[in-house]
Amino acid sequence: MSRTASGTNATWRNWGGNVAARPAREVTPASVDELAEAVRRAAEDGLKVKAVGTGHSFTSIAATDGVLIRPQLLTGIRNIDRDNMTVTVEAGTPLKRLNLALAREGLSLTNMGDIMEQTVSGATSTGTHGTGRESASIAAQIKGLELVTADGSVLTCSEKGTEEERALFAAARIGLGALGIITAITFAVEPIFLLTAREEPMPIDKVLADFDELWAENEHFEFYWFPHTGSTNTKRNNRSAGPRKPVSQVSSWIEDEFLSNGVFQVAQWVGRAVPATIPTIAQVSSKALSARTYTDIPYKVFTSPRRVRFVEMEYAVPREAVTETLRELKAMLDRSGLRVSFPVEVRTAPADDITLSTASGRDSAYIAVHMVKGTPYQGYFTAAERIFTAHEGRPHWGKVHTRDAEYFAGVYPRFGEFTALRDRLDPDRLFQNDYLRRVLGT
Repeated sequence: MSRTASGTNATWRNWGGNVAARPAREVTPASVDELAEAVRRAAEDGLKVKAVGTGHSFTSIAATDGVLIRPQLLTGIRNIDRDNMTVTVEAGTPLKRLNLALAREGLSLTNMGDIMEQTVSGATSTGTHGTGRESASIAAQIKGLELVTADGSVLTCSEKGTEEERALFAAARIGLGALGIITAITFAVEPIFLLTAREEPMPIDKVLADFDELWAENEHFEFYWFPHTGSTNTKRNNRSAGPRKPVSQVSSWIEDEFLSNGVFQVAQWVGRAVPATIPTIAQVSSKALSARTYTDIPYKVFTSPRRVRFVEMEYAVPREAVTETLRELKAMLDRSGLRVSFPVEVRTAPADDITLSTASGRDSAYIAVHMVKGTPYQGYFTAAERIFTAHEGRPHWGKVHTRDAEYFAGVYPRFGEFTALRDRLDPDRLFQNDYLRRVLGT
């Protein structure tokens, strides 16, 4: 039985605290039929419809003053197909529950992002990704989709369907909530494997000089640069024959909880109260994490807890432009007088064939800038965005940016394909909100 809350106009806020909305009503459907009925009823009432997962987007992509669909009753695994090595999962399933369930079955996704709090539909619809030389975003691992469209009908699509279904599949894997509400996703999976993670500090100048080599030699390479310092923390993840050697509980608590979350949170509070201390804090922070190597199952290597709340901007630039872009970002910070207490995160992804993927048609590198929740971020993000857009950067759909449809038409060769499909599936813009009006046009 679905649950509907109406008349209360409760305020919804995202995880980062920078977006709020007051929907006319909230609906928590317990089945696809109930979701389809909620969509039809919203259309009859003249209300827009948006689905929201765990609110981990920093844009207003899920905000609405109409009907807010909460999918937390649409959870769990529908089917595991070991012949085709796929799993079909309900759209509201959190990634952490999917990862645990797959591990119990001896299975795993090939690649994933660095947090796993999001729902599978929210993560894929916004283009959530990790880092990989050959393995791409979570959405690139999708083999089939089920979604409710604006007229309340249920569509399925896959790479093996009709031409029309294939066009929908190419777009809906990262659909921004603009084409319909996803109700189930079929992912490619593989037998569970081990990854060896090697984390070590490295000077930023060396990382930039050796970036191509570090990328080529590792299945998954990423690094964090600490602004106001010449230091980075690098992470290399590669498949391993074992044996499994996880981080000890004591070491895990010290590194991942005490230093990465507890002490880091205190450092953020101090930096927020006294910005002049930030360069000193950055120097200390950059030296706090020591080198370590461990081997474990994928989700325990790819993901880590993020308890310090922040606001984030991330752009994908062509991979060959990443070192130049980072040098420009560093030079900007050095001369700006800005005080930035959060590390800059750098990852990569291979080109994929998803219409509005940030890696669509080109090998990409991601540069993410962050500020702790509650601190002014506009000056830093504006200056960073100016650099990213000069390199034809594509912003993450779920992270802060100021780009519009005109810009996206220039950096996405298939942008018109997506908007034409949207015109066909949602001509009355039932799934529209202010964010989609800006990024997709009217």
